[in-house]
Amino acid sequence: MSPSPNTLDILDSQIKSQFRDAYSAKLAQYQQQQPSYWEFSIVPGVFKQSDPQTDETTFNYLDENFGKIGSWDDIIAKLNRLNQQSSSAPDTKYKILYLSRHYTGYHNVAHLKYGDDAWNQHWSKLNGDDEMTWGPDANLTEASVELAKSNSKLVARELANNAQSDPRLIAPKKLYVSPLSRAIDTLYYTWNPIVNLTKHPAIIQENWRETMGVHTCDKRSTRSIIEKRFRAKGFEIEKELVEEDELYQDDYRETVDEQAMRMNVALQQLFTSDDEDIVGITSHSGSIRTQLMVLGHRSFAVQTGGMIPVFVKAVRKYNK
Repeated sequence: MSPSPNTLDILDSQIKSQFRDAYSAKLAQYQQQQPSYWEFSIVPGVFKQSDPQTDETTFNYLDENFGKIGSWDDIIAKLNRLNQQSSSAPDTKYKILYLSRHYTGYHNVAHLKYGDDAWNQHWSKLNGDDEMTWGPDANLTEASVELAKSNSKLVARELANNAQSDPRLIAPKKLYVSPLSRAIDTLYYTWNPIVNLTKHPAIIQENWRETMGVHTCDKRSTRSIIEKRFRAKGFEIEKELVEEDELYQDDYRETVDEQAMRMNVALQQLFTSDDEDIVGITSHSGSIRTQLMVLGHRSFAVQTGGMIPVFVKAVRKYNK
């Protein structure tokens, strides 16, 4: 993991106003069609990343103790207190979400090698060059796997660095992940030593995946391959994930507002069906970019292998 986001990470984290406006229009239409929906916002003053004054270009979550303001004991106490206060009003929920980006894949290496324009216009549409393969379904580099194993120890240390804190109360109680191999491997090498996935399986869900289409690195493997590679390691696959990748198109790339609506649907499902208050989601730069927008968080660049915790308030709204 780089000590801070690189120029491409920062570029990828930004969302143009036209896409924000398009998302707002899609969201309003979606909400009108639902009997009820969750409205999201960020609880301020808990993590530095939500503060507009925090410099995302130099931020490293491991050096900054995840960006927490105060102690884990105080943060968990606040989470428990807010959920207890809202227990008589089940239409309000609070969760801490650890939004993790996968470690460096071969496609990331190629993107840096060729530059943004050449990558998007040419190389991303191929499966590789004479040095490496990145499609379909790009894998982590060997160096990234070793780095993930090493950084897992640092994550475990951070979650146990308060004398009064029980790490089991701070680590995610439920884990979700994109179906792309680089994200699944990242989750495994990061969290398995901490939570033991064979006892607490992680859920592979289609909706958390990266921006879809055109870029071969973002075409997922078949369900059969995913099951063969990851089921024995403690992963469960949602029943909706079909054998072939029917969402990927060679000639159309999903827009930012379209991806944001996909993330909104995934988060609606999460807050409806999952009662755990601390949840981990491992995905991609584009996915995290739109997750943050959906949740009402400021844009924030996350480097490969990086993580951003967010303290989320969700209020269920009803259409009469």
